[in-house]
Amino acid sequence: MTCLAFPRHYRLLTAGEYRHVFDKAVYKVHGKGLMALATPNEVGHPRLGLVFSKKNVRRAVDRNRLKRLARESVRHAQHRLPAVDIVLLARRGVNEVDNDTLHRQLFGMWRRLEREAEKSTRPSRPSTAPRSPAAS
Repeated sequence: MTCLAFPRHYRLLTAGEYRHVFDKAVYKVHGKGLMALATPNEVGHPRLGLVFSKKNVRRAVDRNRLKRLARESVRHAQHRLPAVDIVLLARRGVNEVDNDTLHRQLFGMWRRLEREAEKSTRPSRPSTAPRSPAAS
């Protein structure tokens, strides 16, 4: 059985770790009211950071609900996600989305992130287009 814990080393903890993702984001995945920025890391597993500002989500109870759902979503998808640092940002109106819709949306975002990361790490195939004959 796979371990589905979400220990401290699966989180972005310092301002420097967040800054690194903001400055060097390789992947951007959008959802309704959410955006995930991600950059490859060297630790071998995904790490999550959450940015849900009071400006975009007014009530603390809504911010806490969104954070709890996001952590739960990553916890269940961590075995499929590539080794990336992810910062999940909230936009206005995300607090109006119900839990089931938000969960499906996060699942789709992680799936798109997984595909993008896989596509960028896959070695490109050499072109099979015929070459033009050299002028003699």
